[in-house]
Amino acid sequence: MQNRKIGLLILALFTTSIAFGQSEALKSVVNNLAFYKKNNDLKYLSKAKKSADSLIVTHSDSTDMEKNIYRLIVNSSILYTDSLNQLKQPDDFLDKTAKLLDELSERKKAFNYQPELDYSRRSLTNVYIRQGFKYTNSGEFKKAVEAFQSAKKYSPSFKPVNVYIAYANNKLGNLEDAAKYYSNLINTDSTKTEYFETASNIYKSLGDTAKALQIIKKGRSIVPGNKQLLQDEANIYNNKRDYKSLEKLIVPLLDNNPNNAGVSFVAANCYDHLGQYDKAESLYLRAIELDGSAYEPVFNLGLLYFKLSTIKKKDADKYLTSAILWLEKASEMTPNEKNCLELLQLAYAKSGNTNQLERINDKIDNLTH
Repeated sequence: MQNRKIGLLILALFTTSIAFGQSEALKSVVNNLAFYKKNNDLKYLSKAKKSADSLIVTHSDSTDMEKNIYRLIVNSSILYTDSLNQLKQPDDFLDKTAKLLDELSERKKAFNYQPELDYSRRSLTNVYIRQGFKYTNSGEFKKAVEAFQSAKKYSPSFKPVNVYIAYANNKLGNLEDAAKYYSNLINTDSTKTEYFETASNIYKSLGDTAKALQIIKKGRSIVPGNKQLLQDEANIYNNKRDYKSLEKLIVPLLDNNPNNAGVSFVAANCYDHLGQYDKAESLYLRAIELDGSAYEPVFNLGLLYFKLSTIKKKDADKYLTSAILWLEKASEMTPNEKNCLELLQLAYAKSGNTNQLERINDKIDNLTH
């Protein structure tokens, strides 16, 4: 948000206002603005407003550019400075001031008053942003979006307001609008990693995984060492079961998460599907060591050994024994998991252990009846 330099802005306006006609009413406006700048007392803004309002009496006054510019400056200053509304302005004061700014900006002589108009635009931008934050904090995200959009109207080049609009739209559930704003943000030179993360998450929520992946890849090209973007990309490949693409990320993923059981499991599962069984075995064991309460690596290790018992005929008995050991352990952890019981059923049938086979058959029968 722009720095609050109201004193400097008003001082700049004093310099431009020397060209104005020097009626007593106009002098009163300028003098009270000067007193406010010197004493920082809102009563002088109040007096300045009364003087500015007194300039508008006839229809001719209402169309006078110079007089209305003074009103606009004073009103903008009050809105910008009196955030607690100690001067008791009406509820529509901001709307009327914005309407006045819009009307004056469209007039033919507007080019003569660009510093004054720009000052009012900056002032109202800050007022609308302040209003947007208030609505955001109270959970009124629809009103927040409207306020931030108004701020953007008066300061379209002020980039942070796009972040506020994107955030409020996201919280409101307007995911497509939020995605649009975040997409614009990540195309700027001063983008932040969090924009890539948020934008990709929004596109994933919309079901556009391809767009999410495109954004993550762009983010990683800018900040290749970012752990979260790396993990986000890996998660997309894992969910898509694109294990060849995931394989390229496994080494940096493990390096960044040496004690993360979930990452070790994902890596093991990837190597498992690619037929790199030695690596898969090692990483399943690592995942189990890091988190002994997790069912999936225990079951998958049992399944891996069962597969190896059919692939490696020479060591079939060794792998079958290991498969039964880990599958029994998995069954103890989740006794009613049918997939595990059915795999044990096959393992005991293959081993010829009829007693254990009958036990497993009974458990499966009890689950299905």
